Amino acid sequence: MGFAQFAFTVFAVATVIWGLGVIFARNPVHSVLCLIMAFISTAGLFVLIGAEYLAFLLVVVYVGAVAVLFLFVVMMLDVDFAELRAGYAKYLPIGIVVAVALIVEIGFIVLSWGGSAEDGIARAASDGGPNNAEQLGMVLYTDYVHFFQIAGLVLLVAMIGAILLTFRERRGIKTQDVGAQVGRKREEGVEVVSVPTGKGI
Repeated sequence: MGFAQFAFTVFAVATVIWGLGVIFARNPVHSVLCLIMAFISTAGLFVLIGAEYLAFLLVVVYVGAVAVLFLFVVMMLDVDFAELRAGYAKYLPIGIVVAVALIVEIGFIVLSWGGSAEDGIARAASDGGPNNAEQLGMVLYTDYVHFFQIAGLVLLVAMIGAILLTFRERRGIKTQDVGAQVGRKREEGVEVVSVPTGKGI
């Protein structure tokens, strides 16, 4: 057994174990932590097949943003998970159907695979051309540059929309008007008073 096959076995087994931990963990915080470890193990599998860019995205986006967000939401919200588990039996048939469909799809993929894992790793490692990150960058910024810019514009509009939706002006609360403070003149902000000696203000 070579190093590549050994590393693939370790990452694959770890991914399955952490995935089972996500499903069967009773504590939701432990479930999210298992999800983070499953993402990291999957990133290791992507590195083995030469997809470093996908591994980087998986760690940065899913582990660094989504999973950590899930963790903070689960820890901060007071959710009654016992009540959520009460309706588990009602959705069990649907879950079984989805699981069977996934198993059948995975079986088709395994049966139609024409080579071994070592062959794919060897082909990815022996390619002397640009790696997948460079190839993806060249394609994005040459053939699909307009679509890439439109996607960035859509994300910007979505971010502005989210800010506007969450911004609520509350009346009856004293707040600072920054525009009025910056635009006022010296005569409006400073008053010179002539006080007679010995009489005070």
